[in-house]
Amino acid sequence: MRFTRPAAALALAAGLATVAAGAGGLALTRHPGPAVAVPAPAAAVLPAPAGPIAAPPGPHSAGVARPATLTIPAIGIRTRLSSLGLTASGALQVPPVTVAGWYTGSPRPGATGPAIIAGHIDSDYGPAVFYRLAQLRPGDRIYIRRTDGTLAVFRVTSIHSYPKTHFPTEAVYGPTPDPELRLITCGGAFDPTTGSYLSNVVVYAGETG
Repeated sequence: MRFTRPAAALALAAGLATVAAGAGGLALTRHPGPAVAVPAPAAAVLPAPAGPIAAPPGPHSAGVARPATLTIPAIGIRTRLSSLGLTASGALQVPPVTVAGWYTGSPRPGATGPAIIAGHIDSDYGPAVFYRLAQLRPGDRIYIRRTDGTLAVFRVTSIHSYPKTHFPTEAVYGPTPDPELRLITCGGAFDPTTGSYLSNVVVYAGETG
């Protein structure tokens, strides 16, 4: 399925599958892959990254550097960010199991609008980068370090789990008046017949000064 901006449709190929107008979110299959490092235990809180925190820029992404790494101290996540573009067929490229990926068709983190970062929950070999995403709570901090060395800091506002059959595409991908962040992975029950999860976990966060 091709990406169309008005419908905010996002196609994730080969195990990350389709987000289309009101019909489905991040679909993950437990595909084979290299052994992955199990994320740090939830109790092992990481230190917050140090460095200059950039003020939110104007409404256009041109003034914002590309995201390079993602750190979520509360759940022990520190990962580089791959760039997810579209394939020739119009599907979103699949991030590696071990890292999260920023969708380049969404705003850069810190620009006005919802920046979209997707990641796997697990693989055939065990937990993947967003395995503990659902453990986040409102108020937890999310840090995006950009290629210019600055930090964008976000505060979690809510965490939701949606059945893939009732995925709120507009709420997740639609425009917002301020810089926001959406972290998306799979969740809920796992269907061994289809090799995919029945729900999506979406973390909503807003930039904090």
